[in-house]
Amino acid sequence: MLRQLLSSALFFLFIFTAQSQVGIGTTNPDPSSILDIATTDKGLLIPRLTTAQRDAIANPANGLMIYNTDANAFQFNANTSGPPQWEVLTATSTSTGMPGESVKYSNTDITTNINANPAIELPIFGTQHWNDNNTLYTVSGNRLTITEAGRYQIIANVSLENSNGERNPPEIRIGVNGIPIGPISSTGYIRDRNYHVNGSLHINEVLELNANDIITISTEQSANNGSVLLRSTGTSTFYIEKRR
Repeated sequence: MLRQLLSSALFFLFIFTAQSQVGIGTTNPDPSSILDIATTDKGLLIPRLTTAQRDAIANPANGLMIYNTDANAFQFNANTSGPPQWEVLTATSTSTGMPGESVKYSNTDITTNINANPAIELPIFGTQHWNDNNTLYTVSGNRLTITEAGRYQIIANVSLENSNGERNPPEIRIGVNGIPIGPISSTGYIRDRNYHVNGSLHINEVLELNANDIITISTEQSANNGSVLLRSTGTSTFYIEKRR
């Protein structure tokens, strides 16, 4: 009996060793795979770990992958086992943009009255300081188009100069496809007395955007109708970054 069991064990060991692929749910695994899983009603669950549990893995191999339940993200070790470097799987094979890619502009226009009624698009896309991905971000006039859906951080810093002696309170707001969205930034007013003629407006927002959305910063008059200009060249900036 023992001899029969030993013979059977050796037989199955031989079969397992000789088989170059393993199939689950299929008897014909693809020759290019080491493991071929076939199913029409189930998924694949890889190990789910907290950040603390992940960091407790001894000598994680390069390419080791887990699902981090704290970050709600697939992560893999992009470095050697010591020290590991855990990266997030975010971009797809059709993605043109990666998280962290950004573009920054500053103004060259210092003559347009931005205390306008009705609202106008802020002329802030003057000088490009960098563009990490010319396919992801394109600018035409006072508009920026993003070509890929995702979550984006938008920061606008606007320096103002009151040019005509009135107490003028322009406001700015992000526009997506011509529709104002998110917070409104307002000066209250710029006093324009005893050389107090300057002010500033600031927006820092994160938005879920769709492919080919057009982004603008709109500016409009909220009270007095006196003229307000961008303070000087390069003092107003626009920054957008793909977050995920």
